[in-house]
Amino acid sequence: MSIITRYLRHIVYLEDDIDRLTAAGGIRKNIAFRGPNVIILACAIIIASVGLNVNSIPVIIGAMLISPVMGPILGVGFSLGTNDTGLLKSSFKNFFVMVGISIIAASLYFLVSPLRLSNPTELLARTRPTIFDVLIALFGGIAGMLEYARKDRGTVISGVAIATALMPPLCTVGYGVASLNVQYITGAFYLFLINASFIAISTFLVTKLLGFESAPADERQRKRNPRIVAAVLLVMLVPSVISAVVTIRENNFTISAERFVQNNKIIGSSYIFDYDINVSGREQTLDLYLAGAALDITAKQALRRNAQSYGLHSDQIIFHEEAATQNINQNEVIRDLNDHYLKTIQELNQTITELKIELAKYKGAADASAARPEGADDDSAARPEGTDDVSARPGSLATPSPAL
Repeated sequence: MSIITRYLRHIVYLEDDIDRLTAAGGIRKNIAFRGPNVIILACAIIIASVGLNVNSIPVIIGAMLISPVMGPILGVGFSLGTNDTGLLKSSFKNFFVMVGISIIAASLYFLVSPLRLSNPTELLARTRPTIFDVLIALFGGIAGMLEYARKDRGTVISGVAIATALMPPLCTVGYGVASLNVQYITGAFYLFLINASFIAISTFLVTKLLGFESAPADERQRKRNPRIVAAVLLVMLVPSVISAVVTIRENNFTISAERFVQNNKIIGSSYIFDYDINVSGREQTLDLYLAGAALDITAKQALRRNAQSYGLHSDQIIFHEEAATQNINQNEVIRDLNDHYLKTIQELNQTITELKIELAKYKGAADASAARPEGADDDSAARPEGTDDVSARPGSLATPSPAL
């Protein structure tokens, strides 16, 4: 065990690769937002907003690579870890400047943008933060701070910028301001705060772990900083855990409902031509729209019992049989029915083909056994399928072995 322990300590030993002086100088230098940094940030925000507006992931990734938003956030964590009050104030000031510039630039873009999306999926994805976003920000921040601290830097900072995705939530807040949508504003800003807070917390932890030189501080101040970190951790963590639980429940319900519908489209003389999965409210429901003959109570009860095997509750199934008032596309219903029957026929044909192959194997084995001369060696019965008896081929050069 001691050998394994020594080996593990050897491979995670950091001291030879850490340059604390250069890391501290780099963090302090990248905190300020003025001059080129302001212009670059505004450009990156506009690019990210365009990417969100057109649902283009490559454009969003490019904007995250351009943006200089990590500086003040790393500064907050580093200043807490080194008890540097002056650096902490400067980091917070520049952090608020960065947030203000980002939201204003994004809001102006979405106000003048002529493109309106009926389903802005990339924007919506930034309104439901969960515990998984916490994990991404936490481990991304650890990787980012270690990259700042090591002597030979690589591309980790760029990867952290993409993984933690600080830019898109700010753009989504701008979209919410431009469209006066409170859900977008609150959800996206909470996601941004989660990302920023846990990057700062992980920076604080790595700063303490690597033993950066701290500014002189009294005992009260040394105790205050960890308490601030713990309070932020608690405030940010609890809602994200609740949101993660809700998201998982909604996802599981959606998957179960879709499986149930796909496996029960034909119900006697009725047919499920459409369905709605509702997970936004407190009660999750599956609305089934039926065409064809109306279902009696027995059929409905049987379908509800069947739904329970998919993890659905019977009271979550709601039937809608007013087919005449649903503006049904008859051709679509017929096409779906044909697809269902064609799929069934294909499955039956495949089963028939497999059975024919098995039957041919048994028939071939029976014919070979009947054609074998009496007293012949039984080794041929064990010969692998597909191999030929060379001596039995017409015109073969091989001669039969003499009988013993």
